[in-house]
Amino acid sequence: MNENEALTVTLTLDNDEELECAVLTIFETGGQEYIALLPLNENGDNEDGQVYLYRFFEGTSEEPELENIEDDDEFERASEAFDEWLDTQEYEELDLDALE
Repeated sequence: MNENEALTVTLTLDNDEELECAVLTIFETGGQEYIALLPLNENGDNEDGQVYLYRFFEGTSEEPELENIEDDDEFERASEAFDEWLDTQEYEELDLDALE
């Protein structure tokens, strides 16, 4: 995989539909790791800018595991941490553009 390719995962939804998602980042807040996923359509594009946040942890199998965030306060903490990460990404991109 070259560095321009996005890492993707396939989610299986409650209705057994599979959804390909790009991994935006894995981040930690409050001692728990989370993953931010960007759902992609069949063309590999995101149509609405919606991001999915899940608890992320190394499971007993070789594959990492995701869990829904059921608690509203926990979801709020994860959302705020993701927003902070997103702000730093936009800031870093602006800095790099200014240097070119």
